[in-house]
Amino acid sequence: MELQSTITCPQCGHQEIETMPTDACWFFYDCKGCGMKLKPNAGDCCVFCSFGTVPCPPIQEARANGTSVECC
Repeated sequence: MELQSTITCPQCGHQEIETMPTDACWFFYDCKGCGMKLKPNAGDCCVFCSFGTVPCPPIQEARANGTSVECC
């Protein structure tokens, strides 16, 4: 399981590597480039699933196990 994901701001393109928690999801993220508050896109559970290079740990685990995809 990967615990680091690069979040890319859709407004300014700033990228930041963040370590994902294994016991919670991030529903909001403040871009360190422009200050925009990111929220998950419709149908996504967290900012990592919407703007990250790697989805959150619960999604990774569900995909690896072939189970239904559930989030934090």
